[in-house]
Amino acid sequence: MGRMISAVLFDADGVIQRPTIDWWSRLTSFVPADSGEAFIADLMAAERPSLVGKGDFRDAVAGVLERWNSPVALEDALEPWHCFAAEPEVVALIARLRADGVDCHLATNQQPYRRAIMQDERGYGEWFDQTFYSCDLGLAKPDPAYFRAILGAIDVPASSVLFIDDNESNVEAAASVGLQAEVYDLSSGVGALVGLLRRYGLG
Repeated sequence: MGRMISAVLFDADGVIQRPTIDWWSRLTSFVPADSGEAFIADLMAAERPSLVGKGDFRDAVAGVLERWNSPVALEDALEPWHCFAAEPEVVALIARLRADGVDCHLATNQQPYRRAIMQDERGYGEWFDQTFYSCDLGLAKPDPAYFRAILGAIDVPASSVLFIDDNESNVEAAASVGLQAEVYDLSSGVGALVGLLRRYGLG
């Protein structure tokens, strides 16, 4: 595309990591079968404030379990948030980009509970120049302010930054503030990511 990219922002879920369980089946098993969909909707709604650093995620999940009279223990209910794994080929690709002088940053919506798993327990910070978790910024995708905050932190012109996410609304929001932005999902294979990066002269 003839445009010099000096930094790449990578989303986490669906781009560098994938679930290791069937989330839907696991979460719906916490309540009677006919309540599963509404239960998950309640869980996702309860998680939303903590994605921008407001409230405690553990307390939110406990509240949902209580509302639904679920017999599942809190620690068992939290366990699915641990069930994910980074794709080694993508991690290696990020390392190669950084070795070539391209800054690589993590740009992800996460609540503090999962941030601690990724950053503290699994060392995601070692893979990136900087990590931008929504709970730390107090802003979450697809809010354009999320991307403006990152641009301010990395001090790179928006047009020189490539953002990669599996959610089209997030990609559109990034593009709206001037970033180069592309939709990519791990399900399409790492080769598709390699091809995407090459279109921007990377890799």
